[in-house]
Amino acid sequence: MDRLTEMEAFATVVDQGGFTDAAKKMGISKSAVSKHVSSLETRLGARLLNRTTRRVSPTEIGLLYYDRARRVLNDAGEADSIVTAMHSAPSGLLRISVATDFGVNHLSPILGSFLRAYPDITVNMVLTNRYVELVSEGFDMAVRIGETEDSALRVQKVAETTMRMVAAPSYLESFGRPDRIDDLNEHKLLHYSNDSSGNMWTLTAPSGEKRQIRTAGWLTVNDGQSLLNAAISGLGIAYLPSFLYADAMREGAVEDAMPDLPQETLGIHAAYPPGRFTQPKVRAFIDFLVESFAGKDEDW
Repeated sequence: MDRLTEMEAFATVVDQGGFTDAAKKMGISKSAVSKHVSSLETRLGARLLNRTTRRVSPTEIGLLYYDRARRVLNDAGEADSIVTAMHSAPSGLLRISVATDFGVNHLSPILGSFLRAYPDITVNMVLTNRYVELVSEGFDMAVRIGETEDSALRVQKVAETTMRMVAAPSYLESFGRPDRIDDLNEHKLLHYSNDSSGNMWTLTAPSGEKRQIRTAGWLTVNDGQSLLNAAISGLGIAYLPSFLYADAMREGAVEDAMPDLPQETLGIHAAYPPGRFTQPKVRAFIDFLVESFAGKDEDW
């Protein structure tokens, strides 16, 4: 007889307290349950159940075997559920945390395509620059820019963006173009207040040396689009990702303030909680992001 069936019959008898209720639970005859348990005891060479006319209870050995058998059965059930889930159509509520600038400029415009492709999924997208705790705050995944801080999460890169210092032509005409990193100390720098590094920019010199520049200036704001707007208005130099400045640069509204500096590249990642398998709705969204942003590295 099948070992798992024998285990299931024995564990169900223990759970239900008797053969009759176990048979009802398994949907088979009482005699079939009895045969499975007897076969198991014969194979193991041990009595697992104490049988009386009034009750059935596990022996000491039977209780030890029950604990292990129940784990095996639970694992087998979970394995079946994983396969079923992985083959089922993605569905359910997908709760996502997204960096505000990226969400507004690049996720919101394409979200309709995802929802039309997966009509059984509903999306709750929370735009925030705060670093959310996915599990404790009930998020299925997050889209994050730059280095991921939580090594416990699973992470997949979906795209890349480059960082540049950008300024309006009018600003550069009025204040000049900085030739060296040290020249930035004499310029009006626009600061992003949510930057985890504080009022500092980390830049790479042509020599490859990493330099830090304090970014005190006319404007401090926690929104990248507002910094871009300020740069376009000629208020100073902003240090921004390409997914924000690319269109403005193509239109000539801003220029690279220091084109000779090496570009800093940041990954755009999908982060999601660890587990034995990825939920179909999460996998569907990650695949959608990868496909949607394929080839964007050159455009951003």
